[in-house]
Amino acid sequence: MTAIATNQTVKILDVSELMRPEESFASKPVGRYRDYSVDKNDPIKERVRITYTDMHTNQTVDFVKRKMDDWCKFNKFEATVMEALDYLDNLVDESDPDVDIPNIVHAYQTAERIRKDHPDLDWFHLVGLIHDLGKVMALKGEPQWCVVGDTFPVGCAWGKSIVYRDTTFDNNPDTRNKKYNTKLGIYSENCGLDKILMSWGHDEYLYRVLEHNNSKIPKEGHYMIKYHSFYPWHSGGDYQHLCTEEDKKMKKWILEFNKYDLYTKGGEMPDIEKLKPYYQSLIDKYIPGVLKW
Repeated sequence: MTAIATNQTVKILDVSELMRPEESFASKPVGRYRDYSVDKNDPIKERVRITYTDMHTNQTVDFVKRKMDDWCKFNKFEATVMEALDYLDNLVDESDPDVDIPNIVHAYQTAERIRKDHPDLDWFHLVGLIHDLGKVMALKGEPQWCVVGDTFPVGCAWGKSIVYRDTTFDNNPDTRNKKYNTKLGIYSENCGLDKILMSWGHDEYLYRVLEHNNSKIPKEGHYMIKYHSFYPWHSGGDYQHLCTEEDKKMKKWILEFNKYDLYTKGGEMPDIEKLKPYYQSLIDKYIPGVLKW
């Protein structure tokens, strides 16, 4: 057993339960999620492959630094969390092989299942709702390949478990840069994930928006938001040599979150209007008012 502190209480969690896939609420066999096999006759699979090819070609150290400098001025627009959520009604994630519906539906599906299983952790419900809010970048002019999909470090060798790894990085200039193509690259052993430049996307952006706007969501929730798409680490086993002990501890929370993020796709359709008052109360508690994006 392990005790994890939040700003509300201390929750005792069984680590084996944290790690268990939730087959009970998956809408299809667990093994059929995250199917990245190539089939050019399947329009969704081909859409996904093209998105990742563009991502893996263009996400370089220099590109990430430019995007961070651009978006982390927080001068793009102002909106409440609920207003930003409504934007997601216009977005279908082109990197996701499991859904072909607006992202706002997935947000409420994730949040409601977390709420059912963790009724006392209201901040966790809110994390489920907002975890993809950084995708508003795609509605503000960014191509989806630098907004959605799995994330990975730039500035070091590509992890072996990155999807399409062997076929999509050939045209990325960092692949041939000796500063960036070794195991450690520009980093040091156990330097910590907070010292790593991640490929630019919705995880990093929302994390930084929340920090900038003084979010009261506890650290566990911020970790979930920042690294929930970092599948090569939390599910693929890569990049362990860059982690601190705190990163390893927080990984359990990310895995707990990810079973809801993944296995609720295609589940029950939520009544969004009916649910809004409850989630507005959580927004008012943890990230109230108009935010700078």
